[in-house]
Amino acid sequence: MSTLPVTYSPPEVARRLGCKPERILGWIRSGKLQALNTSAGSKRPRFRVTPEALAAFERTLLVIPSKLQPRRRAAGRRKYFA
Repeated sequence: MSTLPVTYSPPEVARRLGCKPERILGWIRSGKLQALNTSAGSKRPRFRVTPEALAAFERTLLVIPSKLQPRRRAAGRRKYFA
């Protein structure tokens, strides 16, 4: 008996990323997240995401914050509540 590879459904991926399954489906349809369509000949797609595809997608989500410049006060404005 062969074992099937581990894959995740869109709701499982959504729980892991903390968003809604509809957003995951949108990322799959736009091509940002790679997934396998397991519905053979059916009109309704059934997507499964591999751990490798999910790890690659999570790396693209990482945001490195840039160094923010301090805000300047407008010339001539008084600080009333300082």
